[in-house]
Order: sequence, then structure tokens, then C-alpha cells
Amino acid sequence: MTTTPLPAPDELARARLLVAPSLDGGLVRELERVAGRTAEPLTDVPPPSGIPLLCVGETLPEALRTDRLLWFHSVNAGTDPLLSAGPWPAPALLTRTVGRMGERMAQYVLGWILAECQAVPEFTSQHARAHWERLPTELIAGQTALIYGTGRIGTAVGRLLGACGVRTVGVARTTRSGPAPGAERGVVPGAERGVVPGAAPVVPGAGREVPGFDLVVGAGEDGGALAEARWVISTLPLTTATEGFFGAARFAAVRGATFVNVGRGATVDMGALEDALRDGRVRRAVLDVLPTEPAAPDDPVWGLPRTVITSHSSGITADEDVAVDFAACWEAVTAGRRPGLTVDVGRGY
Repeated sequence: MTTTPLPAPDELARARLLVAPSLDGGLVRELERVAGRTAEPLTDVPPPSGIPLLCVGETLPEALRTDRLLWFHSVNAGTDPLLSAGPWPAPALLTRTVGRMGERMAQYVLGWILAECQAVPEFTSQHARAHWERLPTELIAGQTALIYGTGRIGTAVGRLLGACGVRTVGVARTTRSGPAPGAERGVVPGAERGVVPGAAPVVPGAGREVPGFDLVVGAGEDGGALAEARWVISTLPLTTATEGFFGAARFAAVRGATFVNVGRGATVDMGALEDALRDGRVRRAVLDVLPTEPAAPDDPVWGLPRTVITSHSSGITADEDVAVDFAACWEAVTAGRRPGLTVDVGRGY
């Protein structure tokens, strides 16, 4: 784990506040209020003095990758573009915005799961052909969702699916919250079906506790879970460890699951996914993210069978998210505490 020192109070007090020109005026005024100083544009040319810098934006210009950078707050949850663009200044704190993104992405995942189980794609196709035919539907309660990533976003997905009676299995690199990898949280026998023999009916998801996973396994022991899963959901960030994470070996272990990716596109070997879709190991795919975005009209991804591609829109960041998370980070830093939204630049998340 890479531990970046917190900004010294005297350095933070005299730091210039630089904000990306793309930020809305109302958001900038809120950032100024929180930081107690006037904002200046975040450009390729740093201010001339040697005063330390506090930056808020999407990208960090090369000219600012110096020891003058005290703290950078990303307006996005994913910081891989920031960290891959060049060496990160060792003394600089990096924090990120998550806001209510987890809720939005959880709703996205649940929406597509319900659409699949209610045969929405098939009924939509029938409507376009003016064709009337009854189609079978599917209940989600009691089925298993395998969720890669047990951080804030993965936890939000697990919690919402769990509230609908879905058995949730989290896949973690290391234990960050909830049960240890391989440990199962107590679940009443039969609760996965909504009924316990000899007892009153169980409300699906009732009594589930944070973080919302019935079981957490390590990334190296996911083979059995892949074979059992009805849905395989990725919320993974892009790091050196996760690039191409979903490759031929993992897709070979899938037995008819639907794959949903709301994490990062480059975590998936697209050739391996196509093979798995064509031979039926992967039932469907819902891809909100791609290795190359936006996808050109002639990109082969549009021809993947039984696949829906959306425009990286499952967790769009709102100005309120940036303002609330920056304020929370500011409060922590000025109190001498490490913000919960600190990014470990060594790990990349």
C-alpha cells in the first residue's frame, strides 16, 4: 500500500485553488466556499510563483506533475487516466469523487437484469414486427449474482440486488469490508427462495447487513462461483492487475451467465468475450464501458451477439457529487484525518 502524507496545514492554507475550466460556475463557487479562497483556471501553464497547488478536475497537465502539487481531487471515480498519463508526484494526495454513483450504477444493473428476466428485448423485437406471442419470464429471487469489486460501487450493487432476493457473492482482491474472502455470512436456510420451512414467509433481502454480500471470495478462487452465477457483474477499476482480467480462462468457467460490465472496458479481453458469447457460455452481455470509447460505427463491438452497449452512462457524476465529496475530503484533511476517498496511487484505486 502506498501512503501519501496529508498536506501540512500551513501548506494547505496558502495553496492556490486551480479548477478545470469545464466545471460549472455554481460548482466552482461551492469549491471556493469550502476551500475559503478564489479559484483560478487549471491550465497547462501553472501560476508563476512557487506556492503549492490544490487542483480539482479530470486531468492533470504535465506541467503540474511537480512537487508543487499538494492535492488533486478528481471529479471522476475512475483515476486510471490520471495515473497512466505520467508519474504521479510522490507528495501529492489524490482523492476522488464517488457521490451517489453507486446508487446509479446499482439501478442500472438491476434495470438490465429485470429487463432480461421479463423478456424485454424479445418483446421489443416482437412489437417491431407486430408479432403476438407469449414468452416465459424468470424470477430473480434465489439466483446468484457474482460481483467483482467489493468497494463502494460493488457494495451498492450487492445491496440493491440483495434487497430483491438475489444471492450476492462478492469477489475481492483483498478484504476491505464485510466478510473475509471465503467466509459466508449467516443466511437462514431457505431464505434464498423467500420461504423457510415451518416459519413465516421471509421478505427477500430483509435483514441483510452492510456490505450486502452473502459470500466474499478472493479473486484467485472464483472458478466455482463463476460456474454457479446467473449474472457476472464487474465494477472493477482499471489497474495493472485488472487489465484483461476477464479473459479466456474466466469465461471458460461461465455456465450460461449474463455478463454486465460497469467498471472499465479494458478489464475485458473482447475477443474472449466474443468467443464465449458465440459458443453460448455467456448468455448475454451488457457493456456500459469499452476498451476504446466512443465506439466508432464500424467498430466490431456493435456486431457482438446478444449484446447491448450503452454510452458509459451508468454512473454519470453530478455536480452535487463533486461538491459533497470534496467538502468531506476537505473536512477530513483539515482535521488531520485521511479521507475515505483517498486513492492509493500504487494500487490505482
